[in-house]
Amino acid sequence: MRFAFHDPRADPAPAGWAEFTRTARLHPVWDYQLMGLEAWGARNPQLVVVAVEGDEIVAGMSVLVCRPRLSPRFAPAPGRWLLRPFWAEVYQPWLSGYPGIEFTPGFPAADRRALVRDFERALRRHLGPGLMGVLYRAIDEELATVVDGLGRLVRRAEPTAVLENRFTTEEDWIATLPGRRRSGLRRRRRRIAEDPTLVVRGGPGRDDVGGAEVAGLIKAHRERYGKLVLDTRTFPSAGFLHTYVRRPDIHTLTYRDDNGRLLAVNTMLDHPDSPSLQHWAALPLDERGRGAGLYFDSYVRAVRFMAQRGAKELSAGRGMSELKQELGFQPRALFAAAAPRPVLGR
Repeated sequence: MRFAFHDPRADPAPAGWAEFTRTARLHPVWDYQLMGLEAWGARNPQLVVVAVEGDEIVAGMSVLVCRPRLSPRFAPAPGRWLLRPFWAEVYQPWLSGYPGIEFTPGFPAADRRALVRDFERALRRHLGPGLMGVLYRAIDEELATVVDGLGRLVRRAEPTAVLENRFTTEEDWIATLPGRRRSGLRRRRRRIAEDPTLVVRGGPGRDDVGGAEVAGLIKAHRERYGKLVLDTRTFPSAGFLHTYVRRPDIHTLTYRDDNGRLLAVNTMLDHPDSPSLQHWAALPLDERGRGAGLYFDSYVRAVRFMAQRGAKELSAGRGMSELKQELGFQPRALFAAAAPRPVLGR
């Protein structure tokens, strides 16, 4: 087995990457072009690492090369790694609740531990002496067992929220919720539909949505609520979002006033098994002056899409777990694992 490292800002896609993403049924954020756009705007750029047996990719890794806060604001040029300390995160930054390492279907579970250790040795050689260790984020219990070992630290992380699809319409879902929540969703849905000053539009491939306005709203929203602890991601750039919302496998829901001002936005990754809610951002209620309950309305529309799609589940990511449980979502356990440099590959 060999490992190949690709910087999506500068290198061509790995041979067979498109086929691997289809076979492994990966979400759209694993698209190589998208990862390159994200990496160009990120302070901690993303690498794509593939494990190859023969001519076949058997595993793919998304690896963020992360540097301390005192380091320069921008990422180093492609192909340059500094001697100052840094660490690597195996992580898909815009896919909450999913790991940054994926295997091709049929790859033996018994061989995954050896593959991960080989990957760590290859990563240590590729990145050089400045690498302090590797952090695996948002991994499930099976993968946590794979990466665990002597000198490593594995801990439970915040769970992700998942709604199992047992519905043919969103009404079937609403009917399963507690009375107050059920009546509140119906009331908000009716008020939004009857508001002539509120323009709601959703769908894939949105060429009427500007990346700059979406990026600005997301940035303001996240700054208002504060950055997550130990979050190494950079705000998505306007260039990334401009391409992103135009893809046919990305659904973008927008709420505007009758003057065209963007009040709220929600993006969702299409997927045959597990559509995934991703970016949500909104103006404060006192600034938009209307549209109370837009966040809940976005869930009604997402469940409607899941039911019509016939998907197995809808993923709503991490955070606000109590509220999501009120909407019928159940927590799915996630773990984080840290492997310091002395134990990499062991």
